[in-house]
This record gives sequence, structure tokens and C-alpha cells, in this order.
Amino acid sequence: MGRTKKKQVGTKTRMTLASHQIVLRPLVTEKGMFAANEYNQYSFEVNPLATKIDIRRAVEELFDKRVVSVRTLNRKGKPRRYRFRWGTTKNWKKAIVELHPEDRIDFF
Repeated sequence: MGRTKKKQVGTKTRMTLASHQIVLRPLVTEKGMFAANEYNQYSFEVNPLATKIDIRRAVEELFDKRVVSVRTLNRKGKPRRYRFRWGTTKNWKKAIVELHPEDRIDFF
């Protein structure tokens, strides 16, 4: 007899984050700027605890734009050496946000 897992609904924690705590910074790279110009998709570094719904709400609130879709990636930290010791950079979360065709975000 198999057990069924209960599906978790809602946020990962009971803590609610403000919009400026969810979207940490925009990622301004060549690849990101190409996606912004061609596909109206913008990439951000976001809080690892944030869900897609949280990210959508934060971008709509901070930039006053309409969000069509949100895609997220969990990025693993890179190995780095400092003097004689090895370590890693921190793990972080990336979000790619697609806006309504009429909306644009200007970083410059």
C-alpha cells in the first residue's frame, strides 16, 4: 500500500516579504539585454524564498508594469579560491519576467 504525499500550498515560510526584499537587482548582461529588446523579457536576481507569484506581484508593484509570465532558476555557487583555501560563492535565484507587449522597463 502506497502513501500519498500531501501537496504543499502557499509560500515556503510564514514570513511575507516586501517587494523591495523580493527583487534584489536587475541582471544587466548582453544576453539579458538581447532578451529584453527582442522578447520583452527581463532578468532579475531575486530572494531564494520568493515564489513565482511573489515575484510577479513585486515586479508589478515596483515598476508598475503588467507581467505575462515568470520563469525561475536556482543557480549554484561557483568554486573560488581565496589565498590557500577553497570556497564557493553563494547560491542564488534568477527570475526571467516577461512583460505585456505594450510595457517596457528602462534601466538606463
